[in-house]
Formats: sequence, structure tokens, C-alpha cells
Amino acid sequence: MAKNTVEINDETFDSEVRNEERAVLVDFWAPWCTPCLMVAPVLEKIAGDLADKLKVCKLNIDDNQKTASEFGVMSIPTMIIFKEGKERDRIIGALGESEITRRIKKQIV
Repeated sequence: MAKNTVEINDETFDSEVRNEERAVLVDFWAPWCTPCLMVAPVLEKIAGDLADKLKVCKLNIDDNQKTASEFGVMSIPTMIIFKEGKERDRIIGALGESEITRRIKKQIV
């Protein structure tokens, strides 16, 4: 696993996301999803750049269908930004670094 992101699952979701003081971006992904693999290095870079204000987590939807279903994830990659345990924004698709960063910064002000 990458050094700046945290792998989470159905059991650790609440402790890693809902109870986190910083904003959290959860990347709902799967290993067979080419766009997910394309966005992974972008999220790793963002996680390093914004580490003091943002936690980046990855949730494999194949292995964690309960959480993916709870949030209505229908296509991947889907990235949900949480703040104070609540969904604040949802990014669907493999957007570029500048657009993902712009959307995140709106939530971490």
C-alpha cells in the first residue's frame, strides 16, 4: 500500500473516517478498475501534500460491499469527502489532480 493513504474496510470505516478530526477523502475503488489505478498516484500525491489537513483512505468495493452500498456507490472511482463525519462532496470519475485538489480545498477551509 502507498505510504500516504490508509487502506480501510467495513469494520474500520467509522474509526478511520467518522471519528477523524481532519477532513477525509475516501476513494471507493477496485483492483480491476483502470481509471481507479490511474487516479491512485494522484491521490497519493494529494495525501502527502495535504497531510496536515486531509486524510486519504482507500476502500476496495469488492471486499467491502456493505460500506459501498451504504453510500450508494454505483460507479468507480468514486471519491467522497467527509468532514466532521458527514459527506461534504462526491467526485465521480478519474478527474485530474487540479480539479480533485480544488474540490478538496473547498471542504478543508
